[in-house]
Amino acid sequence: MNYRKLNKNSGQRRAMLRSMTTSLIRHGRIQTTAARAKELRSVAEKMVTLGKQGDLAARRQALAYIVDEAVVKQLFDEVGPKYEERQGGYTRIVRLGNRKGDAAPMVMIELV
Repeated sequence: MNYRKLNKNSGQRRAMLRSMTTSLIRHGRIQTTAARAKELRSVAEKMVTLGKQGDLAARRQALAYIVDEAVVKQLFDEVGPKYEERQGGYTRIVRLGNRKGDAAPMVMIELV
């Protein structure tokens, strides 16, 4: 396996990553566990790459994954052009320490 299962079946995992990707693009940064952030990074980078392409096919691919049309519009109008000169590495993971309840390592993932 080349990905983390995150103790979820495939449908739950996909839904969680779709939701987290939508939130990351909408807010610019979100706080989550380290394992989830590392999985989210690859999906978010692919979405930003689609935003950079800017054509209709890329927009439809993004709409198939991101759950909010307003976020797709933001992705193609603001986020994609912002990274036009950058060749990957659109996200940054910053460690925040451990969660109080279960000592899970918490991080903040943000768009650079």
